[in-house]
Amino acid sequence: MTSTDALFLPDAQIKADRFDLSSITLPPLLRPAARRSVLDITEFYGETTGGIRTYLREKTRYVEAHPQFKQTLVLPGPRDALSQSDGVRCYRLQGPRVPTQDPYRFMLATRTNRRIALHERPDVIEVGSPGFVPWIVRLAARGLDIPAVAFYHSNFPRVFSPFPERANAFGRAMYDLASRYARVIDEHFAHTIVCSEFVASDLRANGIDRVTKIPLGVDLAHYHPSRRAKRSEVRQGYGLPEGPVAAFVGRFAQEKELNVLLAGWAAVHRRTGAHLALIGDGPMRSKLVAQADGAPWARFLPYESDRDRLADLLAAIDLFVAPSSNETFGLAPLEALASGTPVLSADRGGISEQVETSGAGGRFTSGDSRSLADAAIRLLQSDLVALGAKGRAYAEHDHSWESVFDRIFALYDSVLRK
Repeated sequence: MTSTDALFLPDAQIKADRFDLSSITLPPLLRPAARRSVLDITEFYGETTGGIRTYLREKTRYVEAHPQFKQTLVLPGPRDALSQSDGVRCYRLQGPRVPTQDPYRFMLATRTNRRIALHERPDVIEVGSPGFVPWIVRLAARGLDIPAVAFYHSNFPRVFSPFPERANAFGRAMYDLASRYARVIDEHFAHTIVCSEFVASDLRANGIDRVTKIPLGVDLAHYHPSRRAKRSEVRQGYGLPEGPVAAFVGRFAQEKELNVLLAGWAAVHRRTGAHLALIGDGPMRSKLVAQADGAPWARFLPYESDRDRLADLLAAIDLFVAPSSNETFGLAPLEALASGTPVLSADRGGISEQVETSGAGGRFTSGDSRSLADAAIRLLQSDLVALGAKGRAYAEHDHSWESVFDRIFALYDSVLRK
């Protein structure tokens, strides 16, 4: 286990020793000579939450490798816990589970967050979720002159109403209410980071204009087309056929629009023989299994926590399908592109931008299962190897994690100079 892995232990492996971070003596500061210190705090964290967990893990690796920086992580967990590596300290604060949204937990520890802010004295705080956390940060940093930067990981007004432009009165009202809330919390942020033009446009339309687009990255050495050499072995290990296989990897949640994918795939299977694997877990799993109704072309595989096995799997499939039209970016599709696997996406959102820019896949009309089927059939009948090569070139061009965090820490410097 690496030092980074030790910071991101699964909930079940967090030591059961009972202590209270609101009262114990906190450990001495790490890297006191560091030039820049950031505190990352979010409620969007759990063992199977995917993108944000990956972002924080890669940020930790970056900080560990750059002695001029240090990082404090504040994440919810089943109990208070404390761990650290070279230049990084992680506080896990006990919080109750969010109903129907396993594995997310609420962040409620206002007193402890104040203690952590007073003790660690970061130069900047990065807020990674819009719920209680912006208000907790405001209380924790009061009087300390620490600017807060938002990372807009979730385009949450569209979670309430994915298509406000054609929603009914209730849907439009929910979107407008969430947008007003976004404007309210924006008053507490010095700047907002987004990773797609889709999100940036929504924010600007809602009057939030202190925004910088920084696309996310991928581990280019780990997710690599060379893994395709053992695709037969990998497929056998997962019980997948040798014929064409498409897959979705991620959280089984309503906003992922997996019902659209399942509704369209029977037609794809009839025309191409392609099977569909859905890899992950989440609150919609039982409904999706029921929708598939035992179809021989549908395979439900559990969440894959092993990074090597996941990278092998992404290189072993023929096509990655991402039906959500509300994604702010889409790390798993980028990992597929880096692995030499083309991507089929909806024609709106952060993943759509990746597919359009890379030319490494196809797009379908958002929410339309027939359009999805037609686009999937066209792709499966095309030169997938050539498309995969385009995807790899795209990932190599501007998506190393090193370049991503160089830009983010430069943004912190810019915010602090104002």
